[in-house]
Order: sequence, then C-alpha cells, then structure tokens
Amino acid sequence: MLTHLTATELSARIAAREVSAADVMTAFLDRIEAANARVNAIVSLRPREELLAEARAADEAPRQGWLHGMPFAVKDLTETRGLRTTHGSPIHAGHVPKADDLLAARLRAAGAIFIGKTNTPEWGMGSHSFNPVFGATLNPYDPTRAAGGSSGGAAAALAMRLVPVADGSDMMGSLRNPAAFCNVYGFRPSFGRVPQDAQGDTFLSTLSTAGPMARTVEDLSRLLEVIAGPHPETPFGLPGESFADRLDRPVRGLRIGWLADWGGAYAMEPGILETCEDALRVLEEQGAIVERVEPPFPAERIWDAWVRLRAMLNSNAMRPLYDDPAQRAQLKPEAVWEIEQGLGLAPEAVYAASVARSEWYAAAHRLFARYDALALPAAQVWPFPADWRWPQEIAGRKMDTYHRWMEVVIPVSLIGLPALSVPAGFGPAGLPMGLQLIGAHGQDAAVLAMGQAYHRATDWPTRRPPQE
Repeated sequence: MLTHLTATELSARIAAREVSAADVMTAFLDRIEAANARVNAIVSLRPREELLAEARAADEAPRQGWLHGMPFAVKDLTETRGLRTTHGSPIHAGHVPKADDLLAARLRAAGAIFIGKTNTPEWGMGSHSFNPVFGATLNPYDPTRAAGGSSGGAAAALAMRLVPVADGSDMMGSLRNPAAFCNVYGFRPSFGRVPQDAQGDTFLSTLSTAGPMARTVEDLSRLLEVIAGPHPETPFGLPGESFADRLDRPVRGLRIGWLADWGGAYAMEPGILETCEDALRVLEEQGAIVERVEPPFPAERIWDAWVRLRAMLNSNAMRPLYDDPAQRAQLKPEAVWEIEQGLGLAPEAVYAASVARSEWYAAAHRLFARYDALALPAAQVWPFPADWRWPQEIAGRKMDTYHRWMEVVIPVSLIGLPALSVPAGFGPAGLPMGLQLIGAHGQDAAVLAMGQAYHRATDWPTRRPPQE
C-alpha cells in the first residue's frame, strides 16, 4: 500500500514516475476517509477534487524538491496561505491567512501539497491535543487515551498512516511527548537550526523551535533538510546541512549518560524507566557505553527558570488577547494562568532566570566533554485518559501546575539542545513510550545518526503499528 511506504520511498517513486502524485494523493485521501475519524488528527481537510487537481498538476510540472507532489498536513499553529489556521482557538476559528509562515513557505517550495492541518491544543499549550474548535486528538493505540501535544495531531496522523511525514513544534516537549505517545519519531533540533518568522521578538524568544516528525529517522532527516537553514531577518541561525546522507555512523564506543529520573526529581509512572533502559540496551548491544549519571544541575533551578521565562514570553506575546475582555473570555484557563504569571514578574526575577539558564548551559556542555549523548525518558506518564485536561499526580506526587507533569523535557528546552524522541517500546497495557537522545548544541547530525542505528535495530513504528 502506498500509505505504508516511507516518505523517502514515495518521493523516489514519484521522481522516477513509477507512481503518480495523483495516485499517492488518492491513496492518502482514501486512508484519511477510512481512519481519521478514529483519532481526529487531520482537521480543515480540503475538498478531494481540489487536491487531486493539484496532484495532477504536479505530475505535469518540473520537480520542485523532495516533497514534490506529496500530501502534507501542516500543524495548526502555522499560518498557511488560503488554508484555515485556528491555533485551536475559537478566537481564530474562521481565520484564513493571506500569507504563509516561513515554515509553510519552505514546505510549499519543496513541492508539498497542503491537504489540511494537524490538530493541536489551544495556542499549543498543554501536552494534550484538545481544543473547542475541533475536539481532542485520540491515541492510535487506544482511542480512550491522549495522543500528547502540542503536535498530537501530527503524531497520530503519522502512526495511522494518514500522512507520509509531518511538521511539529516544540517549546515544552511538543515534538517529543506526542512522538512517545504515538510510537513515532520527533526531533527537536538545536535552537537556530530551523529559523523563526521575523515577527515580534526574535532575540528573547529562544525557547521554542519547529522540527520534523516521521516514522523513520531517514524521513525525519530529509524533512529537516527542507525546513532548516538560516533566515536573514532573524538572529542565531545555524546553517542547513545534509543530514540524511550522514546517518551511517557506528555507535560502537559512544558514551551515553543515562539521567533516568534526575535523581528522583522527576516523578515517573511505573515501568517507564525500565522501558527506556531496555531501549538503551539496544544501543549497548551495538557497542555504545551507557552509564548512569547523577543530576548535573539542580532540577528546581531549571524549573524555576523555565516557568519565569516562559511566563514572561507568553504574557507579553498574548497580552492584546488578555486585555480585550471579549477575547479573554475565550482563552483557555491555562493560557490565562500563563499570562497572569508573567504580568507580575520583576526584571530581577527574569534576570535571575536567565542566569540559571546560562549556568545550566555551561554545566551541560561540561557533561558533553565526558559523554557523546545524554538520555532521558520522553514522558513521565503513559498515555492518559483523553477526558483529562492533564495528569494531576504522578505515582502519588501532586503536580502543582498544568504542565509540571512534563518536567522531564525542560532540561533540553531551556538551553536549546537537539533531542530525538525514539520509540522505546510498549508497557503492559500496550501503550507506547519514548526515549530522548540528546546532544550538545549543534550536534544534530550526530544525534540523528545514533537514532538511525537504533531504528535499524528496532523499527518500532513498522514492527508494532496501531491495530484497527
């Protein structure tokens, strides 16, 4: 079936004219018609005849790039010209942008045909993809459970073979958590690898980045090549690189520091650490050296810095919505909380948070002098019931905010490290989990190569696809 091929295989077959873009489009639209209702991953789907007309036009046109003629559903936080973009918010339920964001423009330039959007939580807040516009995205492995977020629609669509490859974004694990929950790959690149749009603040807003998601590391690497590379209008850009052609590196002799639950700082549901340790043994069998590492920096200082800096950014960026009573009434409670947390921040508190961030960056890179990579679980809970807003406790420990249950992703997010969430296997209830493989800033290619070695030994997305 065309929908079960990798994106790399589909791209090559379209390029060789072994299959037409129209055939590929038909196969994926048929698949969406048959299976999307189970998970609610694809939203704002365009009419079939429009999409088939674009696919037939692609078959007659010169090849644009790796995504030429391939169906693509863009995350609903990214503005897409002529295609409804809601941000999961009733405020923007009917919003149709007049221009593409930079990410969408790069995807289009590579030949992608936008079929619709992938579902996301309102404003991307909270790692559970539900909103009042489209409802919740459900887990492909158990539709009573959450698919994670904020790239939950993308992850579920990949797992269900509704799309060949997908984009996501990650501030607080939004590429890594849904990948873990849906048994696919999600890569948060080094900050600066995939540039921001030149809108609003681009100097202080360095906690979030876009990135690729896929069912194979090769597909993920090729999509990263499409969306990466500096933007002259924004700072901190890293160069684009050839990632897919540099995946074949041995892991023998590589040293991996296993941070586990950060010395007990991160509450974990039973079985998660053991599942991740089983995944690390796959790399050990290939010659990697895995060592348990004591916490390299106080977890509470990382968390405090994160909460303050995130609140500062959210409160200022979203202040116009908050100041309008009619729009404030339509904001989710978590968004109001984020804004109000930031309104009372003193400059001294923001500066102290930035100092803690700087000190953690230095400490992490001293650790990379000893280790080639670090590893952490990609989530602290197994996929939870879809009717929860968020997990309020883990293993008996109460969570004091709506996002504390995802604290394990913060060490990476705070300092912009590259991190690949790889499928780690399944728990006793048949639910997926993921493992973060983390590199030093700029070492994206090395992290992806490690992921490729792991994928070749496991291939969890193909070995254990969702049962229908």
